[in-house]
Amino acid sequence: MSVGDDTRNPLSMEGGSIPNWDAPAFRMSDVTEAEIPFLIAAPHGGRDYSTDIWQKMRNPHSTSLSLEDRLVDQIAKAVSIRTGAAALIAQAPRALIDLNRDPDDIDWQMVTDGRPERRVSNAANRRARTGLGLIPRRLLRTGEIWKTPLSRKELEERIRRVHSPYHHTLDRMLHSLRDRFGFAFLLDLHSMPPLAPAKRRNRQVEFVVGDRFGASAPDSISSGAIDFFDRRGRVAERNSPYAGGYILDRHARPMGQIFGLQLEICRSTYLDHTLTSATPRIGAVANLIAQLVACLNAQISYDLRPDLRDAAE
Repeated sequence: MSVGDDTRNPLSMEGGSIPNWDAPAFRMSDVTEAEIPFLIAAPHGGRDYSTDIWQKMRNPHSTSLSLEDRLVDQIAKAVSIRTGAAALIAQAPRALIDLNRDPDDIDWQMVTDGRPERRVSNAANRRARTGLGLIPRRLLRTGEIWKTPLSRKELEERIRRVHSPYHHTLDRMLHSLRDRFGFAFLLDLHSMPPLAPAKRRNRQVEFVVGDRFGASAPDSISSGAIDFFDRRGRVAERNSPYAGGYILDRHARPMGQIFGLQLEICRSTYLDHTLTSATPRIGAVANLIAQLVACLNAQISYDLRPDLRDAAE
């Protein structure tokens, strides 16, 4: 099931490389052709599994489905096409390396030749202790992911060929948008399993807007996103249970006119009952996110341009 009838492919450029696999680590649009100062990213949308990675996983099918933000890459691409926003979409799967983790967020017990000599902050590997660090190690329901430990050489190669080029590219794209338009906005798209119903409406949460508790975007922007969903009868929460992660911490700089939100989309809004295959609703979700982008673009442009406010008043 594709998203709509768009046949255009905005992802005309590629970068990085997946180890042991003849494929790029990510694809992106030409940022110079962006029509608005938005970048739509999907760091957990990758599904290009090398034979090597697939064979090393204990339960590759169930593990891959659990780790992926299932088909969110299709939504990101559709939003880019419908809004004219730039796009950066991972091809490398999260099982290989998690692009939303600090490169020091490593469970060194899964690396055969251990921790390097350089000092690593104890705070950096907070997520690794849960099993979902830079290289995911275990899942709550299925346990250990890998049949054998990882060598430090393999780890360093994944960082060098996937993680580092992705973040260098993201940084370059955001600064290019900011320099051209006066501001840049990163919408980091993710998907989430169904959550418990929201207490305030007794309905299932469909979206979670994360702004790192105000660190990646002003309150007016985050509130504007929540209000957008409210006006359309959709249930959205802010920062609970997902406030955003390493990507927003590293790249969002509101004082430098680079803003960012993480948007979690409930998989039940666009996938079938098995949460594996897209339904026709995926097009409607893409349209909704495209409308959100248009609203936020108008809001931020208005807030940052006194001439527009003066004219309106």
